[in-house]
Amino acid sequence: MSLIDSHCHLDAETYGTARDEVIARAQAADLSRMVVIGQWAAPRNDAEDGLWSARETLALARSNPSLFSATAGVHPHDAAFATAVDWAELARLCAEPDLVAVGECGLDFHYDRSPRDSQREQFVHQLKLAKALNKPVVVHSREADAETAEILRAHLGPAGGVIHCFTSDWPAARAYLDLGLHISLSGVITFKSAEATRDAAARIPLDRLMVETDAPFLAPIPFRGKRNEPALVVHTARKLAEIRGVPLEVISEATSANARRALRLPA
Repeated sequence: MSLIDSHCHLDAETYGTARDEVIARAQAADLSRMVVIGQWAAPRNDAEDGLWSARETLALARSNPSLFSATAGVHPHDAAFATAVDWAELARLCAEPDLVAVGECGLDFHYDRSPRDSQREQFVHQLKLAKALNKPVVVHSREADAETAEILRAHLGPAGGVIHCFTSDWPAARAYLDLGLHISLSGVITFKSAEATRDAAARIPLDRLMVETDAPFLAPIPFRGKRNEPALVVHTARKLAEIRGVPLEVISEATSANARRALRLPA
């Protein structure tokens, strides 16, 4: 059995000097690959630019291409703050062959850390970039499923992509599936309050499902409230197997194959 964590943030400061240990635990848990998400973020010091996260994840992928794949994008939280120079550099980074997808990008109407007009504009901008590069997109959507689907319907490229950390219900999932997208589930499906998402998880076709940690966030039960890490993706996969009434090995094989196909990962 070998799982792929299709979305994690190994550049997160919370890992500090423990990142090598986190990676070692992931390998000990038989993860075959981790997709590391690089994004624009405020520089941590004068020597960095806003895309330090994207550069760091791309360097990580290049350091061990058999274990890591990288993406780069601007999160909706930061849509209003990246500069024109940042966007030009993002386009250059995304064109690198070692970078498998654009994102995460999308809409977040829960926190509204950037104005919604800025979120919409920069979501469309990144969808057009992905289309021009013929690369898939990694989509973030929170409390914005109807508008996310509407924008995707207008601008999604033929390479498709994935709705990451899906936390909504079956009607939302069906709208994304109709667009040809894959849907990735996180530790949220283990939470007591996630009944609607578990219902969707039971209905989504097996060949369109992926699993992720979104580490260091959203640790699954029984680790909720602690720092998440890729090794814990097995708890999400185990819960998904329980929901669908199939062996864990079936979920492992299917979600890994789906991740490789959706994000064009190496075999």
